[in-house]
Amino acid sequence: MKISVVIPLYNEGVLVERLVDEVRQQLDLMDETFELVCVDDGSTDDTLAKLLDLRNSKNNQLKLIALSRNFGLQAAITAGLDHATGDFVVIMDGDLQDPPEMIPVLISKIKNSKADIVSAVRNTRQEKFSKRFYINVFHKIFKNISESEQVEQSGNFSVLNRKAVDAVLRFSEHNRYFPGIRNFIGFKHEFVLYDRPDRPEGSAKMSRKKLFALAADAIYSFSKWPIKACLYLGLSGVVIFLLAIIYTLVSKITGLAPFGWSSTFLAISFFGSVQLTFLGLIGEYIFRIYKEVQKRPIYFVKEVYDNTGSEETK
Repeated sequence: MKISVVIPLYNEGVLVERLVDEVRQQLDLMDETFELVCVDDGSTDDTLAKLLDLRNSKNNQLKLIALSRNFGLQAAITAGLDHATGDFVVIMDGDLQDPPEMIPVLISKIKNSKADIVSAVRNTRQEKFSKRFYINVFHKIFKNISESEQVEQSGNFSVLNRKAVDAVLRFSEHNRYFPGIRNFIGFKHEFVLYDRPDRPEGSAKMSRKKLFALAADAIYSFSKWPIKACLYLGLSGVVIFLLAIIYTLVSKITGLAPFGWSSTFLAISFFGSVQLTFLGLIGEYIFRIYKEVQKRPIYFVKEVYDNTGSEETK
């Protein structure tokens, strides 16, 4: 069996050498044929240069995919899966928060359980409180509103067999959320627990803005909740409006007619806000539809450095 390890990287020059060495150590212990597929997602530091030095020196199993620019984490994962040739494919982040020592655990689990997918589920997290709070809130919400079954605290770190990888690669959408796609395809899915450490060096590349954007991609792609929320809000407005009509008629009949402009102003503000919210939501869906019908490539490869030493430009 051949094992591929896909690692997307963006400006990880401070720890990429340590990352590759630790992953190789774990793969060497398994006595299996393997390849390490590192995807440089348009890094502006020395990440690619260090990877090339590693490949030219002692890592002939190292395959490098250099993208033409920064396309984002999900696109980089897709590029890695496209170029991975293993019977089992491990996907992990490039910041050493997915411990390399968990790779043998994942491989052992998928072999022994005859599963198609094994995901690593975070038992504890050691990041900053604010980041843990946002992520925990997202996982709680997404699990409850998603149309498919989701597992809390399960990120990209996982191993898939070739059948599951081929199924994932059939997705062509531009706005993608890999954990959601992985759960959507079905197949037999198992899990292992692990403790997620903080970054040993450097700063996180997933800013708060990127985390919120990724959460939006997940919700819009795998839930009808935004549309349903607007429907419920609209129905609530109708009920409030009918109650206001009844109140006005009763007040007129009893001689207690409402006075002043405050009620009128509040009503106009309420319905105006509802309409603007609806327009914003519809605009978001239209924009995403427009992005999809353009059918632009998810990524562009600048160079491929494969494990035989050849170079390819696309």
